[in-house]
This record gives sequence, structure tokens and C-alpha cells, in this order.
Amino acid sequence: MNTADLGLPVAVPSTALFTDQYELTMLQAALRAGTADRRSVFEVFTRRLPEGRRYGVVAGTGRVLDAVENFRFDPDVLDFLRSRGVVDEPTLEWLADFRFRGDIQGYPEGEVYFPGSPLLRVEGTFAEAVLLETVILSILNHDSAVAAAASRMSLAAGVRQLIEMGARRTHELAAVAASRAAYIGGFHSTSDLAAGFRYGIPTVGTSAHAFTLLHDSERDAFTAQIDSLGRGTTLLVDTYDVAEAVRTAVELAGPELGAVRIDSGDLLLVAHRVRQQLDALGARDTKIVVTSDLDEYAIASLAAAPVDAYGVGTQLVTGSGHPTCSMVYKLVARAESADPAAPLVPVAKKSLGGKTSVGGRKWAARRVDADGVAMAEVLGTGEVPPELAGNELLVELVRGGEVLSREPLDTVRDRHARVRETLPLSARQLSRGEPVLPTEYV
Repeated sequence: MNTADLGLPVAVPSTALFTDQYELTMLQAALRAGTADRRSVFEVFTRRLPEGRRYGVVAGTGRVLDAVENFRFDPDVLDFLRSRGVVDEPTLEWLADFRFRGDIQGYPEGEVYFPGSPLLRVEGTFAEAVLLETVILSILNHDSAVAAAASRMSLAAGVRQLIEMGARRTHELAAVAASRAAYIGGFHSTSDLAAGFRYGIPTVGTSAHAFTLLHDSERDAFTAQIDSLGRGTTLLVDTYDVAEAVRTAVELAGPELGAVRIDSGDLLLVAHRVRQQLDALGARDTKIVVTSDLDEYAIASLAAAPVDAYGVGTQLVTGSGHPTCSMVYKLVARAESADPAAPLVPVAKKSLGGKTSVGGRKWAARRVDADGVAMAEVLGTGEVPPELAGNELLVELVRGGEVLSREPLDTVRDRHARVRETLPLSARQLSRGEPVLPTEYV
């Protein structure tokens, strides 16, 4: 069962308080001024990619849909707002009946994006759309950062397996979201059981150094683990002496030993020595798993090592140095009145310091060459040029407040792998550089 289809909510009664106070004070002022019902368009985008990154990865869209559906001001939430005097009574009455009834379009989850890409567009009244700003940004900024790091690590790993094991390095709920985002970016499994339960991600895990230290000898520890989990288990061999541990492991499990894990030392050197030793002992099918604070650069440096799988924790769940994507949620168009037929007027912030934005309700398309390789991210307002028809990127996610569909996580993961293959080869480089596609406005 893939529970991504179930639309499971986050483990809180409501997502309505996953917001900043000024969203509600803006609502109160707009209700009083009579502007709250003006039709409005907000877009999520980033002005630049994290330094040195070649592309971004859209992740968290499915969680956004859950959060929007669960954005309800129940009595306990309203009582909290009332007790703090956050907003006045007429605003509380409005919030009591709140349901998002607008439309949301966006890049499909797993797509790549570039500076300016309108990766999510929220349309509705100002009142209903403005309330969603913080929760949408908190989800997309976190999940997309982890997915981008995972994608880079996946490129570095090639066909080798990647295990997400960062739950102990982040907040317990963020760990579940990080596992989901890592799977989208190309990881194969997770150590986090909550992620396996909620999203159907394969889970793995055997033992830590504490299990070896618990026993009177390493032999006793290995015997206990093999008796419990079978000869195909993974034995941790760097608690004491690696060479002695490998000998003991093969002696006890035989050539059916599933894998050995190395968590310290010069991984390149140790992996070569362990592979030679395993082969000499007849355990040619026993795999080697390495862990120990890996990132995409460490994974790439081990490309020549006889490694079968990598376990990654801290660097993955923190975005490998870029824990956020700096996405923003900006009003780009609004009506001049509350009349549903009133035309939209483009609006944009004008400021110094690189915080300007481009007004207008935008479409996005990707220009490709004759071989299907992406050439540019093209953005515009109005009609899509005929030559870009069929290459538009935004899809409908919510219509009239109703979620149109939820995708299984494997579909999202496959999409990312497929889209990444259409990027220029320079997207695979781990060295610092500019985005692989230019953003063009027409």
C-alpha cells in the first residue's frame, strides 16, 4: 500500500497555526477595508538558486495539498487566538468558516526549477490566499532543499544504493518529511519507520555499535544478530579491528553474509581492503555499505571504491549546506474590486538589493532542442507562444478548493529521474556553477 494516496494529515489537529501572525492581522485589516474579497494571484518562486547549484527540485507538493485541506480554525485554535487578542471578533467569525475554495496550479512534484520559475500559483480571494503563505513556504523550502541534495547525491552514487538515515539529526516531524523528499531525489530506502509507515518508503536497519559493545565479545554479538536476523544480515565491522571482524563475520555467516558496514576510518582504503578480504574468504556476494557523515562530494570521491551502498544522514537532512531554497510567496496580480468579473492588474514589489519581482499571472514552459534536451526556462504572461505549446510546466492541483489528485510517491520519484535526464550534461557536475538553464521572459 502506498499511503501517499491517502492524503494523511500532519500529526497535529490543524495546520492553521503553522503561520505567521501578520497573515491574520493583514486579513483583519483587509476585511475592515473591504479589500479582502479581491481576486488575487500569489506565486511561489525563488530569485536565485543556492550558490553553486545547477538546478532545483520541486518537492513537498503532496504535503502542501494535505496542509491546505487541513487548514481549519477549530474551536481550540479560535480560543487561542481570542485569548491572545491576535485578531478581533469579526475576524474570528470569518475564520471559523474558513475553507480554501480557490485554485492552485504548480510544477508537478519531482520537476526541476530555476530562478523565477512560478513553481506554485495560488488563486482566490486575497483573504483565503494570503493565509496559506507561511505553511506553503515552510513545506516547499524544506522539502525542496532536501530533494535537491538527494538528487546531487544520487548523481554521484550512480547505480549504487542510497539509504536515508538522518532522523537523529533533525526534528522528528522534519525527519519524516526529509525521508519523503530524499526518496523523490533518488534515495532507495530510509531508516525512519514513521516515513515507511506514512509514505510506503522501504525501510532498512540492523544494528549499531552499542549492540556489539553490549556483548562480551564481537563474536557473541555477531552470533546473536545472525541467529535473530539470518545470514543475509548486515554486520557492523568497525567497532574494534576491521580485519578481525570481517574474518569472524564470514566464519559465522559463511558466504551467505548479506553485507558489512563500515562507519569510520579512511573509507576508500578500508573498503578496498575489506573487498579483497571478503573475496579471499569466499564471500564474493557480500556487499559493502559505508556510512560516516557522507555528502555528495564524499560519495563522488568513493566512485572508484568497491562500495555497494551509502548511508547518508546529517548532510542530507540539512540540504548539504543549503537547508532552504529561499522561496518566496508574492502577490503578482489582483483585481481592482471584489467583483468576480473585475480584471486582474499585475502588481510587483520594487526595491533595491535584489528583491524585485515580476508582476503578472505567469505561465512557464521549457524550450527543448531537436534531441529533447532542455535549453531554457521560458516565462511569460498572456498567451503561450505556439512553438512552446505542449511544453507548459504548470498543472492543475486544486480547483474550487478540491484537490484534483494525489500521486503515488514512486510516480513522483520516477518523474524526477526522467526530467533530470533531459537536462544538459553539465547538470551532473558537482562543481560550483550557474543554473544549467537560463530563465527567459517573453
